[in-house]
Amino acid sequence: MKFDWKKALRAVVITLFMVVIFGGATFFLFLLGNLGMFPLYVTKVIPVVGVAVVLALSLTLSGYLKPRGRRIVGYGFLTVCLLSLGYIAHGAYKASLPTVDDRQLLIHQYVPFEPNTKALYLAEDSTLHLTAGDILSLRLDGATALYPVYAAFVQATFPEGNYPLYTGSGYGRVACSGTIDAYQRLIHGETDIIFAAAPSQAQLDDAEAAGMELHLTPIGNEAFVFFVNSKNPVTRLTVEQVREIYSGAITNWSQVGGRHQSIRPFQRAENSGSQSALQRLMGDLPLIEPEEEDRIAGMGGIIREVASYRNYRNAIGFSFRYYAAEMVRNGDIRLLALNGIAPTKETIRDGTYPISSHFYAVTAAPMGEPAPEEQNETMAAFLEWILSPQGQALIEKTGYVGLR
Repeated sequence: MKFDWKKALRAVVITLFMVVIFGGATFFLFLLGNLGMFPLYVTKVIPVVGVAVVLALSLTLSGYLKPRGRRIVGYGFLTVCLLSLGYIAHGAYKASLPTVDDRQLLIHQYVPFEPNTKALYLAEDSTLHLTAGDILSLRLDGATALYPVYAAFVQATFPEGNYPLYTGSGYGRVACSGTIDAYQRLIHGETDIIFAAAPSQAQLDDAEAAGMELHLTPIGNEAFVFFVNSKNPVTRLTVEQVREIYSGAITNWSQVGGRHQSIRPFQRAENSGSQSALQRLMGDLPLIEPEEEDRIAGMGGIIREVASYRNYRNAIGFSFRYYAAEMVRNGDIRLLALNGIAPTKETIRDGTYPISSHFYAVTAAPMGEPAPEEQNETMAAFLEWILSPQGQALIEKTGYVGLR
């Protein structure tokens, strides 16, 4: 068969045209997806469909394929489209499931002194009034779920003013970078007091490596809670059963009185407050590998991170009671009783709930030196006020449990 240069040239031109037009459109749409313009499950399908379009049109219009070949290409393209639609449908279903992740707390609603702020006010005049000069040594940061608490402290004791979370040079005077970053900022002298759960062993090691010692002042109590989908018939577990689930010894809900469904245990990012609490609960038992998922990281593309709790029928997750309580009110999840005790303010206060713990105001000083509050009168007064009836009242009104 004589080689047809005209047909070959036409095939090349058509292919280049398709690559330029549809390939360019695919790249542009994928770039928009990486910027967060589309859900991740759509972004990941864009290049697959784009390549399928280029190949199908190039092969069909080139003139080289016989009718049977064109039908095969058409069926292949249709298969790719159907599989892509199935993937998008699955992604849409997954995205529709409620999540629990305290990184999603809308902290901008609690910025102190802002109009319509949700940060709570004292019912009476504060016994502590700090001046603009006093607060120069009181840069605050902390866990996301504790921001409503210390934003209320600021509203009660700081001079009225503008305390944005971020400024042109980074974090503001009253920041909220989350547990992991807050500990790092404290250790490296970028903030003065953080409000958080107890540090993980890794965070203690980081402080020691930097020649710093962490000083923890308990300021309130909170429950570490486990929760399941509200339609899960399991309402209680023992602490030992929880440990066996997260070590992989128990893998099916039928083993703890539920339906015959595999258990889908979610975890949190390493060194987050709740993950550190889980590790303390586990003791020497090794944790199973956490579930991960792809996430968009801006211009950095798609990255793998520990998955947030997603409310599947067979899921189990954990957090601190304050944050999870919002979904309890919405009827999406159910907090589990542990050892027969439900996590309520009363059981946290009287110590009967088995996994209650303090949260802290944390400071840092070089090894061997006194704690900063022992050297700084303003810091000492601020921490003393937090432990006073007024500070404890704000903790209670916010939804946590005070020390008294």
